[in-house]
Amino acid sequence: MTDTLGQPTMTTSDQTARQIFEEVRSNPARAKFGFGEKLAIVNVDPQKSYTRPDLYKTAYITDPRQMEHINSISKAARAKGLPVIWTHVAYMENAADAGVWGTRTDTPDSLQNIKYGSERTEFDDRLEIDRAVDAVYTKRMPSAFFETPLNSFLTWHKVDTVIVTGGSTSGCVRATAVDSLSYGYRTIVPIECVADKHESYHFANLTDLLIKYADVVDVGEVYQAIERYQA
Repeated sequence: MTDTLGQPTMTTSDQTARQIFEEVRSNPARAKFGFGEKLAIVNVDPQKSYTRPDLYKTAYITDPRQMEHINSISKAARAKGLPVIWTHVAYMENAADAGVWGTRTDTPDSLQNIKYGSERTEFDDRLEIDRAVDAVYTKRMPSAFFETPLNSFLTWHKVDTVIVTGGSTSGCVRATAVDSLSYGYRTIVPIECVADKHESYHFANLTDLLIKYADVVDVGEVYQAIERYQA
């Protein structure tokens, strides 16, 4: 579309965010970054604050099998000696480490009230984390890379491909995926493994990730990539 001076203008549409995502995804000509030589699974904030709507109104469910898929790809990767990383958000009792992100509201459900040692910061009980070999990091900002050891950990393990799971799609998953690409990693987002509060946010951000920053794929492609890996 162009304006009266012939300049391009923003495209408008009556399609839903889901319809736009499916249309973009179905384009056979869309190039992919693809999987590289060695992948890692980065599970972003699958903690009770965000996975248990029966406990907290900040939580959400998109795919009811999300935790199952996260467990399965993490287990498969671990069995091949591939790194598995888990992050969760937690803050000091006085929220002094929450930064400006924690200043907008102060209610029991506000970000800065995810305190160290609280139930809100606990990983979902359905998750199978092997703390003997998996890396577990606490983060304070959206990206799993920001002020955590993640990048140096991946560099040491010669990882070139990052699989991002968790939530929310429009928040910490997106931030992690953008940083992952920025650090030079092939970045993969398996659809069944990410979730958000509303389908509009979820699919709009999957579309943007797909167009710019990551390959957004069925989780089956991740299983296949792990199966192909030979140490």
